[in-house]
Amino acid sequence: MTYVSARGIAALLACATINLSPITASADDGKLALGKEIFLERSEPQCALCHTLADAEAVGEVGPNLDELAPDAERVSTAVINGIGPMPANEALTEEEIEAVALYVSTVAGKAE
Repeated sequence: MTYVSARGIAALLACATINLSPITASADDGKLALGKEIFLERSEPQCALCHTLADAEAVGEVGPNLDELAPDAERVSTAVINGIGPMPANEALTEEEIEAVALYVSTVAGKAE
């Protein structure tokens, strides 16, 4: 009886710790790709015109170098929504697009090799 119980508990624990990372990673990969597209092309003005970000091969000289700044997603979202300094607020992007570009920048900034 003890053997069966221990085995049952082990099976239960194995099921409880199944790693769902590939599902999350796949969703994040799609959001990262969208974020990169927005950074390079879909934002008006394009983020890459002003900001340096190695992953995007962007070498802007007006705004801060995002690789050096390495902002978190919240900081990027706030800057996109409200504008900051000479950077205007971006009223054309949807909430999903803002989340995607914020995730992209916060994930890749300062991490390119």
